[in-house]
Amino acid sequence: MKFFMFLVFTIFLQGALGELLCEELPVGLCSFSIASSGKRCLLETYSSNDGTMEFQCKTSEVVAIKLYEYIEADECVTSCGVDRKSVGISSDALLDSQFTAKLCSPQCYQNCPNIVDLYYNLALGEGAFLPDLCKSQRTYSRRSMAQIQSSGAALGPISVAAGPMSVAAPSPSSPVDCAPAPM
Repeated sequence: MKFFMFLVFTIFLQGALGELLCEELPVGLCSFSIASSGKRCLLETYSSNDGTMEFQCKTSEVVAIKLYEYIEADECVTSCGVDRKSVGISSDALLDSQFTAKLCSPQCYQNCPNIVDLYYNLALGEGAFLPDLCKSQRTYSRRSMAQIQSSGAALGPISVAAGPMSVAAPSPSSPVDCAPAPM
């Protein structure tokens, strides 16, 4: 009975609130959120009329698989080591062994499918496979970084000014479509 009431309340609340649009989200909830359309939200900067830099939430062209109207929980943001104030998204984070350790931790990898799916796609874009990176992270953290570096990722502190990376979502048969495979 409780489940039924929860389902009815959720449907009622969704209808009352309407669609989740990235452009209507507060800046503090933008990153790692997914609009009703299934497209990921992305935090961007712009110059206001007085010349100061401001943040705005935009809809990206990157589509999440099987996730819609989703705002990432603070627990996942913390356990995965991501930052809601990050502008754009880059695979460079996968070169940081401390970040990769948090992303591959059971608290993140097994409980935060949205963040894992996003970084799974970023790793694929660099020619790496996230489950393999996580496996090598547990044994040899330097080897996992070398795998990404050898795939053509930028070495050192140089960043690409072309903007956020857009990659295709994994195929429906991938192990992290909605719930990542246990490690």
